[in-house]
Amino acid sequence: MDRNIRWLLIAPSVVLIVVLTIFPLGFAIWTSFVQFDFSIGNDHPWVGLDNFRTNWEDPVWRHSLWVTALLATTSVAVELAIGLLLALAMVRPFKGRRVLMVLFVIPLFMSPVIVGGFFDLFLRRPFGPANWLLSGLLGHDVAIDFTIDSPWTYISLILADAWQWTPFMFVILLAGLTAIPDTLYEAADLDGAKPRQSFFFVTLPLLTPIVMIAVTFRFIDAAKLFDIIYSLTRGGPGTATYTTSYYLYQQGFELFHLGQGTAGAFMFMIMLTVVAFWLVRRMLKPLEA
Repeated sequence: MDRNIRWLLIAPSVVLIVVLTIFPLGFAIWTSFVQFDFSIGNDHPWVGLDNFRTNWEDPVWRHSLWVTALLATTSVAVELAIGLLLALAMVRPFKGRRVLMVLFVIPLFMSPVIVGGFFDLFLRRPFGPANWLLSGLLGHDVAIDFTIDSPWTYISLILADAWQWTPFMFVILLAGLTAIPDTLYEAADLDGAKPRQSFFFVTLPLLTPIVMIAVTFRFIDAAKLFDIIYSLTRGGPGTATYTTSYYLYQQGFELFHLGQGTAGAFMFMIMLTVVAFWLVRRMLKPLEA
């Protein structure tokens, strides 16, 4: 009797896992090996690896991988630099510090679609104020279409992503800085170390593991950039700002090539897993030492 009760108690969880996890995963694997296209009706012939091959031979797919790597790497670098500067400026208490910290982290809680829409309104000609502000700062007329002109399209996406996710770096790095004991700085000061030497020989070595973890998590997330592109550039001009996530969205939900889109999603997942595994092993070495 007790054994039956145990099975009855765990049955809802097992059913939920099967329905929400195992079945969708199995269906997705099956979809990637068949021609699952709404334009051909309900017939889904087996095509084997053709969906994977079609993605790999598509120049837009290969271009999207380079765009993804460029945007993810640049965005994370910008966010790390600005986040570290903000954390260093905010590590010591001062009047108004709490108010500034609240203002700094507000973008972190906004939807990426809202962020993309905000920057679209700010940058798009002729109504966005970006060109007017730049004209006033530079002293001459500026007429840049940030959503069409290259390389400004990439700069716009990096700027929007950095505006939202720099607070993520800031919060993590600030926590790491506050965890460093003041006694270490006092000892360095007694040894005659200057502020710059204290930063490079005390702060940076102790902060490195935190930086590595933050960069790893943020890079994995930035590689999946979609929302801001969808609301800001729609992958344009042409396919210039297609990230892999946007390419897969177009294949699956605009062109309805679900087999090809699902196969591409598995390919991208494998690539991202390899990169993430390398980053984790590479970046957590100081913690293992």
